[in-house]
Amino acid sequence: MEEPLDRKPMRLKPHVSEAVWGGNRLAEEYGIDPEGRKNCAEAWMLSAHPRGSSVVQGGTYDGMTLAALFEERRGLFGEACAGMDRFPVLVKLIDAREDLSVQVHPGDDDDSVLEPGESGKTECWYILDAAPGAKLYLGFRETITREQFANAILKKTLMGYVQPFEVEAEDFFFIPAGTLHAIGKGVLLAEVQQSSDTTYRVYDYNRLENGKPRQLHVEQAKAVTDLNPYEPTRERLKIFGTKKLVSCDYFTVEECAGRGEAEEDSFVHLLFLEADDDCVLECGDIELPVKQGDSILIPADAGKYSVDGSCRVLETRL
Repeated sequence: MEEPLDRKPMRLKPHVSEAVWGGNRLAEEYGIDPEGRKNCAEAWMLSAHPRGSSVVQGGTYDGMTLAALFEERRGLFGEACAGMDRFPVLVKLIDAREDLSVQVHPGDDDDSVLEPGESGKTECWYILDAAPGAKLYLGFRETITREQFANAILKKTLMGYVQPFEVEAEDFFFIPAGTLHAIGKGVLLAEVQQSSDTTYRVYDYNRLENGKPRQLHVEQAKAVTDLNPYEPTRERLKIFGTKKLVSCDYFTVEECAGRGEAEEDSFVHLLFLEADDDCVLECGDIELPVKQGDSILIPADAGKYSVDGSCRVLETRL
């Protein structure tokens, strides 16, 4: 007889990675354990990706990776996940102490360049903090040809074509697969994306990694990059309360004050961007203390939930 599913909320420990561009604000401000790394560039708060899975902390499934939980307890994730061969989304925190490389991700239809087992990568960015004058780089200033694109990569003049956006805290951008992009130094953000780690890098400021230039992926990028100007789906969030940021084929993301319902169709992931010291998540008969930087998975069909205390939450569901 199959073991009954425990639909209580679960705290997740993130997978953490360092990078040549990374800082340590995630450790200092969000309580993310860098686990001995030189920096804390990325924290994969909700991930079942083979290159780094979140891990359940406490409760019935304590110590299980999210990847294992998805395979062995699929009913926890909702009807929308029933026929999927991989967990569909990945939620990150990213701290860019220096500029990230200029890069692009393929879409689901780019079969000729996708790595085995990988999907495309549409994503969105919620700006948590930005130094004065900090920028994102998204798409092109004007339409260019593939020949111009290739020559600009070769001659290292690509940044003259790329479109900059100065940003501040609470900006939000939706970034379809195929959009050339880069996160500029001084930006701290949350990212919700398809569960993919396929990145085609085209420019990296001549930086060295382990004494060698970082690998570029010019041919792959030429095959998948949208060469038209990027038209931003951009919101500046100044109203406290629930606001739907984006709903697409891959995920729905809201900024909210910690109230909602987990229905039978989808799990809900809560990323606590802010939280008072005495915040408590209530769901059914469960009370779970939460703090800034916490990652909480609420299983599908768990019912209504709310946070007692002042908080700001990034909520992701299918």
